[in-house]
Amino acid sequence: MMTDPLSDMLARIRNALDAQKITVAVPYSRLKFGVAKILEKEGYIQKAEKSSEWKHPTIQITLSYEENHQPVITHLRRVSKPGHRVYAKSTEMPRVLTDYGIAILSTSNGLMTNKEARVRRLGGEIICEVA
Repeated sequence: MMTDPLSDMLARIRNALDAQKITVAVPYSRLKFGVAKILEKEGYIQKAEKSSEWKHPTIQITLSYEENHQPVITHLRRVSKPGHRVYAKSTEMPRVLTDYGIAILSTSNGLMTNKEARVRRLGGEIICEVA
């Protein structure tokens, strides 16, 4: 039994980047798909789409690399864990690598980046950091 599916998704992405894979498949959930869509919108991955080729639906993530075959994602870390939830007020939003990266938050208005939450003056649970 997996206790933290989102950490599993982030680990699969990290492992695929280390192996310089083009795509990675992760089991589907609405939370993971939302995180993948934010990564796509912010330019950290090329594409995230739901696939129902197998018995259980998956998310097919196409990873992004720079021209010199370096991955676009250099820092990917889970912040809030099942045993230790981390929340932030709108005035205390984290700055990932001096705003070079993003933090993904779960707010009352859905998933969003720390920059968007700061503008909207929303607080929430800090899910992960990406740079």
